[in-house]
Amino acid sequence: MHVTLVHVRVRPEDVDAFILATRANHEASISEPGNRRFDVLQAPDDPARFILYEAYASAADAAAHKETAHYLAWREAVAGMMAEPRRGEPMNGLLPA
Repeated sequence: MHVTLVHVRVRPEDVDAFILATRANHEASISEPGNRRFDVLQAPDDPARFILYEAYASAADAAAHKETAHYLAWREAVAGMMAEPRRGEPMNGLLPA
């Protein structure tokens, strides 16, 4: 399984708009054929810090996600909300298989 932890920090004034835009991306992403999980996590001590946990069956499925209309719309919608560049951290999902 191919997992990416996407670390995101948005400007405090954009938290609600970020969540709204990310909800739409989440809802479409979980319907993709290779998607296994797409979790949106918010730090309890810093509401402007998020981690997106994206799990796909394969690296090809994860790459296909980045070509979808909903991902491209999300990327454009949140670009101006970033307090710092988002950072993707690739991981190999071991369990569950």
